[in-house]
Amino acid sequence: MNVYESLLELIGDRERVSINETVLEHHSKGIAYHAPHAPDVVVFPKTAAEVSRVMAFANEHRIPVTPFGAGTSLEGHVIPVAGGISLDLTLMNNIIDIRPDDFLAIVEPGVTRLQLNEALKRYGLFFPVDPGADATIGGMAATNASGTNCVKYGVMRDQVLGLEVVLADGSVIQTGSLAVKSSAGYDLTGLFVGSEGTLGVFTRLIVRLHGIPEATTAIKVCFPSLETAAGAAFAILRSGVGPGKIELVDEATIAAVNAYKKTDYPVKPTLFIELSGSPSSVEEGTKLVNELCEGEGAVSFTVETDSLARAKLWEARHHAAFAIQAAYPGKAMLSTDVCVPLSELPGAIADTRRLVDEQNMTAAIFGHVGDGNYHTVLAFDPNDAEEMARIEQVHAHIVRYALSRGGTCTGEHGIGIGKRAFLREEKGDAVLWMKRLKQLFDPNGILNPGKIFLP
Repeated sequence: MNVYESLLELIGDRERVSINETVLEHHSKGIAYHAPHAPDVVVFPKTAAEVSRVMAFANEHRIPVTPFGAGTSLEGHVIPVAGGISLDLTLMNNIIDIRPDDFLAIVEPGVTRLQLNEALKRYGLFFPVDPGADATIGGMAATNASGTNCVKYGVMRDQVLGLEVVLADGSVIQTGSLAVKSSAGYDLTGLFVGSEGTLGVFTRLIVRLHGIPEATTAIKVCFPSLETAAGAAFAILRSGVGPGKIELVDEATIAAVNAYKKTDYPVKPTLFIELSGSPSSVEEGTKLVNELCEGEGAVSFTVETDSLARAKLWEARHHAAFAIQAAYPGKAMLSTDVCVPLSELPGAIADTRRLVDEQNMTAAIFGHVGDGNYHTVLAFDPNDAEEMARIEQVHAHIVRYALSRGGTCTGEHGIGIGKRAFLREEKGDAVLWMKRLKQLFDPNGILNPGKIFLP
């Protein structure tokens, strides 16, 4: 059997079934350090019916299928480690319906968050989940992404009301509804969100929308140390101000951003904070945040209300990962993704900084500290086995510190390839039940094999 010719017959369009080497190479990797592995063929479906036909064919012939969106995942989710078909969903990028009075939109999986938000502006609405990259809505749901806004609006699982899912055998099911809540049966929507393409392929999503706040202020505060910055973040969260965003960036990251964006921010540990709501509540909240930061030893306090200035400020934070990559050309990057209870956050960050300093490692620390989630980006030479081993030891220490404090190995990136070893440590025998669910939905193991579970 010639898989390529069979898929051509199923799709009926040579432009959308490819074995071109450049196309295969593009679909062989994510944006992190994981080793690439090319698929045998890439398929670009345009409809749920085409996805269904491809899945039925792949299931019948035991061909692995790896869904692919924007390719911005950090844990190797999109790498087809077993070869087979890379199912690129970027041509399924239609916004099917916007229902402003119901505060929801119905979209195909290839719609990106910026594309959706551009379409929502005319209604005074926005989609809040912002992982930094212009990821696809389908990919964000698959990894249960979050980002800078989640402290106020929640994570991707909180935004998805329903799904159309093509299962491994090609059958199609609908989960959820247009209603904002339901107690009807098992929560299959919640199960599929975060399943990383191992249980089914999303072909339609119903997502929540939110009103654009009347007033918004961005605040940048510098501190003498990482610990005092983390302490200030904790104080702000306890105060009841309710920030829309609260992000922590260390000196190494600020220096990299300055070089990358040609900015001149002080090279000190910095909190980026956003307050939104009514003008009076934002004004009062800004005064309180100022007082709290001064109490933690802040050395500067900058407020931006102009939309362009706010955008520039947040662009610096959003481009932190790219800035770090640019600062260390030729190096691979490993980004940790632990999340701890809020009370444990200052200690966790201090322990991480102590560890990387002891190891004399190139590292940058930043994250969504409003929900206890922070990242340590470690630059290393992937061809240096000794350095790679040290990096893995540091990564393991950071994860186990978080687990020992009741945290998790991944707050938003997912398991993919990179955190499979830690899943059993965190979840124990619950992993056995996860595997049973996988077996139920995908008995032949064709959906994104090699992800979440160790072989």
